Formats: sequence, structure tokens, C-alpha cells
Amino acid sequence: MPRNPPETSETLSAVCLCAEWCSTCRDWHAVVEQAAHEFKDVRWRWLDIEDEADLLDELDIDIETFPTMLLARGDQVLFFGPIPAQAEVLARLVSTLQSGSASALGLTERVATLWQRLRGRPD
Repeated sequence: MPRNPPETSETLSAVCLCAEWCSTCRDWHAVVEQAAHEFKDVRWRWLDIEDEADLLDELDIDIETFPTMLLARGDQVLFFGPIPAQAEVLARLVSTLQSGSASALGLTERVATLWQRLRGRPD
């Protein structure tokens, strides 16, 4: 992925939660790479759920559908959930959240905790 911009309270962060064993995720990786080139002001991260199984288990977060995306700005999670594995859907979601025209609804405290723990880690 291209170099990420520095994180500020205004920076949109996009985390893709996938698994290497999943063929959809392997295909999705190229889509996320392309989005990272298109949306250079977004911080992108790839999180393999198998590598982070302990953290997800501890927070009782079960990823059942791939790809699952977490998008946040500063301390606030704006979106968490599965999306169709289509570049246009990802681009529309990122564009909508960049514009600030969306609000976060139905997000759990567990997801907020996951984001806080991920924020403190290097890319």
C-alpha cells in the first residue's frame, strides 16, 4: 500500500478485516490497494483476522462475512460491517465518510474498543 498520511483528528482511517485463507479477501486486497492509491488522504490498514484472533476473541467480535470494513475518524468509528466486494461500493463509502455527510449508528462499544487498540499500533 502507498505511504499513509499522518494521523490527525480529521484523518479518515480504513481498516479491512479479512483472512488470508479467503479467496474473496485475496481478490479484495487488490481493490483496497487501488483505493489506497485513489484516496491518498485516507490511512489504510489490512488486518488479517487470523493474526488478530486473540484481540477479536477478547472483544467478542466475530467476523463472519468478508470483506468487513472499519472506517473511523479520530476517536469515532463511522462504519463497521461487511460490504459487497466491489470497488465502486468501497469508493462510495469512503467518499461519503470523507465528506462528513454520514453519522455512525448502531456501533457497539466493542467495535469502538477495537478501533482504539488498533489506533495505537504502527501500520
